[in-house]
Parts: sequence; structure tokens; C-alpha cells
Amino acid sequence: MSGGETELVQYFAAKGKLNRAKFPIGIGDDMAQIKLPRGNSVLITTDMLLDGVHFDTKEASLEQIGYKSMAASLSDCAAMATIPLAAVVSVALPRNFGAAKLKKLHKGILIAAKKYNCPLIGGDMTSWRKPLAVSVAMLSVPGKTKPVRRSTAKTGDVICVTGTLGGSIVKKHLEFEPRLKESLMIAQGGANSMMDISDGLSTDLNHICRLSKKGAIVYADRIPITRNAKGLIAALKDGEDFELLFTMPQGKFGRLKKQWRFKIKLTVIGKIVAGSSVKIKMPYGKVAELLPAGFDHLRKTR
Repeated sequence: MSGGETELVQYFAAKGKLNRAKFPIGIGDDMAQIKLPRGNSVLITTDMLLDGVHFDTKEASLEQIGYKSMAASLSDCAAMATIPLAAVVSVALPRNFGAAKLKKLHKGILIAAKKYNCPLIGGDMTSWRKPLAVSVAMLSVPGKTKPVRRSTAKTGDVICVTGTLGGSIVKKHLEFEPRLKESLMIAQGGANSMMDISDGLSTDLNHICRLSKKGAIVYADRIPITRNAKGLIAALKDGEDFELLFTMPQGKFGRLKKQWRFKIKLTVIGKIVAGSSVKIKMPYGKVAELLPAGFDHLRKTR
């Protein structure tokens, strides 16, 4: 299990006791689902990004920060194969931030909003004696399939990822593209479980396995590593890749690969197995436990 963050999410979920008829998906997934009349539903997510944690205003432009703030929530929509509907954004501005800077931040938000067809329909602003904070709340609707959850991996599924992993801090975390269209095709292809990689592969795969009550074996030499990443450890630990991590039957993956029309590549990196242990097999044959080693906001040793 991951550190304090995962334990607290489990605690909140246990205390919430949601009515599953009204809220089929609650705490613990990338988005929560709300049932509406006539069989319809809407999904909602929220993300708060902080200066010094998710971006650095000394290095990133305000346009980049605005884009990333929207894109992070759009990636949550992709994680469940849903279609973005609209967003509201709240900002806590440092004192004397000024209108000119706020307009630059707004420009970045609108770039993502227009590119991914998710209108910005409102929000809130305030100021304080602290660094910049941006909070995005986003609504989406299901595509042609039900939302794909973290908790539904099946024994025998292959474990797959889009793109390459690791090294996002160099540039990718500010300019990544949420895999929205790709996720819809993956879902229609028969994905059993899916999430986006925001806290690192080792942590996020453990989330899927813990929630699905399954184990996994990952093959180190199959993990696609970004060119500027610092090797396998970075691919396992670095957060904010915002690629998709999904599982599906091997036969369905073969068909998906033949039909794939996107430039971003798909890679099988392992398989889901019975049990609860998540392991990694190294190229020289050693098998070790793959512990959650990605980012955790409440880990005391950070």
C-alpha cells in the first residue's frame, strides 16, 4: 500500500457510505459518477495545482501553467474514457499578481479548453500571501462504453501503457497531451481497467491491483522509457507522465493494435495474475516486489 495518501482515501471512502444507485462511482477513482434521470449520468473531477509542487513560476510561463491545470483534469476524463463537457477554475493569486498576469494564465487555460472542446464556463478568484494555486473542477459524460474504472482488472489481462514513461519533469509535465481520443478507442476495444499515470507507474499499477484484488507481474525490459529519463527507476517512479495504464484480454489487445490509428504507441509491459503481489522481473531473471515508489502528497519522508 502507498503511504498516508492512499490510506486516507480508503478512510474517506469507508466513512462516505454513498448511495451506489445515485453515485455508482465514488471516492478512489479518477472521477466520480452521478446518476441523472432517464438513465443519464455525469462525471466530475477536481484537481488543485500549486506553485512549488506541480509547477514553478520561476521556470514555467503562465500560459504553460494554465494549460497544465486544465490538461491534468482532462487526463482524468481520459483515464475513464469519458468525454469532457465543461470546466470551472478557481485561482488563489499571490498579492500584487495583477490583471496582466491573470490574463496570461487565462490564455493558457483557454488553449486547452479549445483544443480539447471543454469550455471554461466560470470560476472564482481570490488573493493571499502565498504562492499561486489553481483548482479545476471538470464535468464529463460517458462515451460509447461505461466509464472504465481502476477496480476491474481481470486475471489474465495484459498490462499496457501508451507512450513512454519517466523524465516528465524536463518538459513533458507542462506540455503533455491528455489521451482523450485514444482512451475512447481503448475502451471500445475492451479494456477492463484503466487510469492515467500521474503518480508514477509503480504507484498507479499498485492502485489498480489493490482495488481489483489482483496481483501483477511486470517485465522491466518491456517498459518504454522516455529518451531523457534517467533509466528504469525514473520510468517506475516519476509522476506526471499522464499516459494511460490499462488492462485487457490479450486477444482484444491484438485486435486493438491492428486497428490503432494514433501515432502514440501501445506497449504490453506485463500481465494481471491471481493473488495480491505486484512484482517486476528484471532482464537477468531476478523477480522482486514492485512497491509503490511514486509521488505521495502525505509521505513524511518526502
